Amino acid sequence: MSLEKHDLVHEFPELRDRIHQLKTTDAHFARLFAEYHQLDHEVLRLEQGTEVSSDSYLEQQKKHRLALKDQLYSALTA
Repeated sequence: MSLEKHDLVHEFPELRDRIHQLKTTDAHFARLFAEYHQLDHEVLRLEQGTEVSSDSYLEQQKKHRLALKDQLYSALTA
C-alpha cells in the first residue's frame, strides 16, 4: 500500500513562503502547525503498522488532522 504524505508544504507547495512566515510570526499558527505535524506522523505510523491501534482510533486521528489542516489553510489564505 502506498501512503501519501500530508505535511503542509507537500499539501500546499504554492504556500511554502506563507507557511514559513506564519510559523515564525504567529504563535497560534505555529502551535497548530506543530500539532498538525505531530498528528500527521502519528497517523503515518499507524497506517504503516509501526504502531497498533483500532480502526476507529485511526479514523478519529485522521478527522482531527483534517480539522487542523482546515484551520491552518484558513490562516494561510486569510
